[in-house]
Amino acid sequence: MKLEFHHINFVSRDVDRMHDFYTGLLGLDDIPQDNFPRTDETEEAGYSGSIRFATDGAMQMHLAERNLDVAFKNGQTINPVDRGHIAFRTDDIAAFLKLLDENDVPYSDYGTAFAKEWHQVFFHDPEGNVIEVHQQVG
Repeated sequence: MKLEFHHINFVSRDVDRMHDFYTGLLGLDDIPQDNFPRTDETEEAGYSGSIRFATDGAMQMHLAERNLDVAFKNGQTINPVDRGHIAFRTDDIAAFLKLLDENDVPYSDYGTAFAKEWHQVFFHDPEGNVIEVHQQVG
């Protein structure tokens, strides 16, 4: 099982303003939203908040609209769009989930509730920071 840094997620009430700051002032490149196919939000699941993307060419930055109800709506415990998170990509999500289970690390498995092409799992580090691990699917 391989893990690699993928992105940092910041949450905001004004995603466009944040995106303009990171792309305009700091010179990061925009990643078109079309590169991130999203799952449609329903009354029971998903997330339709504003999201923008930027990159330095290697690492991505995801800027998401803060939503305090995402975990409740999706029947999960951990909310990835409350305070933000860091994310890693894996090539074997099943092996990673087994690792979490074997180490008694509770997690929220959102599957593809947020992104059509990513199976996403969120958990906390020992200090309560949210960490995402995802695998590209489909």
